[in-house]
Amino acid sequence: MSWGQWSIPEKELGILGDVGDLDILELGCGAARWSIALAALGGRPVGMDLSEGQLAHARRRVAGSEHRVPLVQASAERLPFAPASFDVVFCDHGAMNFADPVAVVPEVGRALRPGGLFAFSVPSPIRQICYDRDSDETVTELKLDYFDTKRLEWDDEVDFHLPYGDWVALFLANGLAIEGLIEPRPPHGASTTYGVSTEWARRWPCDIIWKVRKA
Repeated sequence: MSWGQWSIPEKELGILGDVGDLDILELGCGAARWSIALAALGGRPVGMDLSEGQLAHARRRVAGSEHRVPLVQASAERLPFAPASFDVVFCDHGAMNFADPVAVVPEVGRALRPGGLFAFSVPSPIRQICYDRDSDETVTELKLDYFDTKRLEWDDEVDFHLPYGDWVALFLANGLAIEGLIEPRPPHGASTTYGVSTEWARRWPCDIIWKVRKA
């Protein structure tokens, strides 16, 4: 249970809080490590991913654990769940990068119960505008236009990165009140494989974590 490109532990950040007896949806669950850990804490997680390959890893991990975690193959842009199904929806990178937030956020708002928490981590807008395509590194100069990162097309993927103001407007339009914006700072000596140095990420935010709650 750790957040972002620097794997900052949940126990340090306290993003989700007490999950005991809560219905939880993990968007882009990958190998379901988060969901298995949340089940061990008394939550009732559902892991969802669009990738059959990732879900194959998740099935093996769940089968080797002591916990029951239902796994669902679906897109975050079209959640196959009834309204007000979950107390918590969360995502540690993944779904909120590779699905269009303009489609995902209304779906999450629909799936959350009143008072429910939506928490997710994404690369910060600052990190995105300092990304150098040629070197595949995050640098100390501005490389991309701040307002032109909403949809970025690469050779093998498409991803989405909203400016801060667009996130705020999207939350408010869907009945989600902002509870916090966390900018984790990696400790000295931390490392990552995501094309950004520890020195850079200690000077500017590399990841951001939004916490919003359904009114």
